[in-house]
Amino acid sequence: MKTFSAKTHEADRKWIVVDAEGVVVGRLATFIAMRLRGKHRPDFTPHADVGDHVVVINAEKVVFTGNKLRDKVYYRHTGYAGGIKETTAARLLGGRFPERVLEKAVLRMMPKESPLARSQFGKLRVYAGTEHPHEAQSPEVVDFKGRNRKNVGAA
Repeated sequence: MKTFSAKTHEADRKWIVVDAEGVVVGRLATFIAMRLRGKHRPDFTPHADVGDHVVVINAEKVVFTGNKLRDKVYYRHTGYAGGIKETTAARLLGGRFPERVLEKAVLRMMPKESPLARSQFGKLRVYAGTEHPHEAQSPEVVDFKGRNRKNVGAA
């Protein structure tokens, strides 16, 4: 018997929509990372891009558990000496681009620094509001919130 190895161009990708309103960030990010990589499929191959396209709506309404909203710190560097900047999760969610919180959580769960990881992460579309321009792909709506009672944050 030969070992089956999926090819990237032969993958049958689906489009899914996930509503992030009131959902815990980390739990949603693990679900999205799994779908982007294709680990939910029986023909998963680590070196091929066989994952689905994921559209996330209401990203500005995600919740953190515990004190993470206040205590979690995101760092970035300007490139200059001593140029480290920090911001909290609350400032990111209340700022101009609240979808970055979820994008960073998913990005940090993907394989690190490879062309494959970049192409897999490129299939993620995150929108702060309820509208998205991907209706033509007829995405399947996934009820992530209803899968487990722990998915819903105590907001």
